[in-house]
Amino acid sequence: MVDTRIQLSAIWIALMLVYLLGDVLRIFSGDYQRGDIDISKFTQPIWLGISVLMVIPIIMLLLSLMLPQPVNRWANIIVAVFFFLFNLVGLPTLVGTYDKFLIVVSLVFNVMTIWVAWNWAATAG
Repeated sequence: MVDTRIQLSAIWIALMLVYLLGDVLRIFSGDYQRGDIDISKFTQPIWLGISVLMVIPIIMLLLSLMLPQPVNRWANIIVAVFFFLFNLVGLPTLVGTYDKFLIVVSLVFNVMTIWVAWNWAATAG
């Protein structure tokens, strides 16, 4: 059986790749124009917020390998629940069918993270 830390890290990597694929497809499909969010313009604080949000899975990848089990377990559960709710709220606003599909895939990865972390026994690695 693969170590739980590796499993969690792999799920965070998969989640990041799904997010990146969605961003690339949105650009190529023309669903989003450069610098626009609906009727608003991207500002430096918005870019910073997006950067912070998107770096969280990268941080979780590392923390999943480095934190002690009890903290690791709860950090993964809390962050995965946050991303699940964040994406669930955003799902109805998405235009493309591909985008809705990718968000559903990301929701599945969030559920997998929660399930793996929840079932991580304190004595297990």
